[in-house]
Amino acid sequence: MGSITSEFTKGLWKEIPPFRLVLGLCPVLAVTTSAENGLGMGAAVIFVLTLSNVIISLVRKIIPKKVRIACFIAIAASLVVAVEMLMQAFAYPLYQQLGIFVPLIVVNCVILGRAEAFAAKNPPHLAMADGLGMGIGFTLSLTFLGSLREVFGAGTWFGHHVFGPSFHPFTFMVQAPGAFVCLGLILAGMNFLTIWQAKRKGLDVDPNLDAGCKGCMACKKMDEIAAQKRLERLGAKA
Repeated sequence: MGSITSEFTKGLWKEIPPFRLVLGLCPVLAVTTSAENGLGMGAAVIFVLTLSNVIISLVRKIIPKKVRIACFIAIAASLVVAVEMLMQAFAYPLYQQLGIFVPLIVVNCVILGRAEAFAAKNPPHLAMADGLGMGIGFTLSLTFLGSLREVFGAGTWFGHHVFGPSFHPFTFMVQAPGAFVCLGLILAGMNFLTIWQAKRKGLDVDPNLDAGCKGCMACKKMDEIAAQKRLERLGAKA
């Protein structure tokens, strides 16, 4: 059981859902044609994820294990209905742009994943920190990817022109293949930073990273592995 700060901050980089855990890629690829869409979808996910985590944590001891997934989905669905009603009332154009992906938040891997892996096993204050951190990390990811695609694919950012009249938009970026290309470049950049960070800690990292802790290098176990490697080197020299 970690502290509130550590549970909150892990979702901002170490376990950021789309780029580290590779979860929730359906809305990440589909709705990020603009920064506004990414921010709107992210805000909806923050609302659902944070509240669902808290509710599930509060009732975790009375939910039968055999029906826990169905209960998680029912809780998430109730919150998504509330989100839909709020968006229809206060942000209807955005609701129309996001379309079917708003109700699909119910079965988003991020929502169900955090419910099963964390909220169902931890107290409410940690569940809230986890949900809020993961939700903000998810929102930042969608907004960043949407910004890249909008700037280069339409020459605008949040609807405002960022280039002169001579700019020719690269329309490939706002199409489906452009989403995959942008996501791949972001993942490659994060892997590069991960390898660089591991090497700074004294780890010999193979470019062809293996699965598991030794390949991920994203959590605090990196320090333990680095210390073990240093001891092995000292033993070999002795």
